[in-house]
Amino acid sequence: MQLSNKNQNIRMIMNIIIFRKWNGLLKLLILVFILTEMGLSGYGQEVKKVGTSAATFLRIPVGARGTAMGSAFASVADDASAMFWNPGGVARLPGYALLVDHAKWLPGLNYNYFGVVIPLQAVGNIGINVTALGTEEMDITTPDQPMGTGEKFDATSIEVGITISRNLTDRFSLGGNIKYINEKILNSSAAGFAIDVGALYDTPFPRIRLGFCISNVGTKMQMSGDDLNVRVDIAPDQEGNNQSVTGSLNTGKFDLPLIMRLGLSWDAIKGERNRFTLAVDGINPNDNGQSVSAGAELALFKEVLFLRGGFNELFLEQREKGLTLGAGVSAKTSSGLGFLADYAYQEFTHLGGINRFTLALVF
Repeated sequence: MQLSNKNQNIRMIMNIIIFRKWNGLLKLLILVFILTEMGLSGYGQEVKKVGTSAATFLRIPVGARGTAMGSAFASVADDASAMFWNPGGVARLPGYALLVDHAKWLPGLNYNYFGVVIPLQAVGNIGINVTALGTEEMDITTPDQPMGTGEKFDATSIEVGITISRNLTDRFSLGGNIKYINEKILNSSAAGFAIDVGALYDTPFPRIRLGFCISNVGTKMQMSGDDLNVRVDIAPDQEGNNQSVTGSLNTGKFDLPLIMRLGLSWDAIKGERNRFTLAVDGINPNDNGQSVSAGAELALFKEVLFLRGGFNELFLEQREKGLTLGAGVSAKTSSGLGFLADYAYQEFTHLGGINRFTLALVF
């Protein structure tokens, strides 16, 4: 009888120890579950809203590294591209960082991204990011001049953001990105503001990280401008009235592309010379169906050569993105300046493939 009581006491003590050890992780998982359920309940009809959001350029993945890993990067992001994937990962940068990304993004579109991160001990890491998507010049045509008026126009989409990220503990970091968004075509434009919030957590499980991010929570966008002005005859059945009244077309208001990401990554191999990381992200957007992205990164020769691969939009019924592949190299000078060059290939089902190039400096 005494032995049985002793075993029960030992078991109770062990349960308390285990509970305290995993308590933080359980709280985080519960929070993630609640936020995910809120997102699902708020956007339960996402399949019916495909293609209905404004500023869809905010969904374009940043950086050849994250792109090559199939966009499964929410729990991996630890470079300047983390300002897009998960602002919480920006706090993991040990120093200054600069990243430039360029791509011919589908026919007639040019995509560019610039990001810089500055460490400030009193605050954390501060980042500035700029995203620009623009078309080539096109001819202006009218019903009377279908071959062109001789004038040209283009369309541009720009985002400018400021990121603040901080390590709250040695395992948990939190960050946010505040951004201004503007889309313009000829003489009409739409503007809005949005925030991204993300967290990165090193779980008690060996070499396993959890990432969570909500992107593009902000205002609706509505087009306005001179191109929407039209001449209106307010009394077409009456003679002698003013027939040159100027009216304005009332355009609709559209939500930003809200995206929720929940990512999990595992350094399956982490030695002195080589590392192999597996990652998976669950993605829940407000303007498309839910999907899963998966990817992997192999780092060789002490983080000098990188090989990457992944797959986008798993389990999505009408998938446009598919296989991704990529590689990268890094070098470091005697003064401590690090240089990284990455390449990624993104497969599209109907629009062909896209090549991505990213250059980064760390110091």
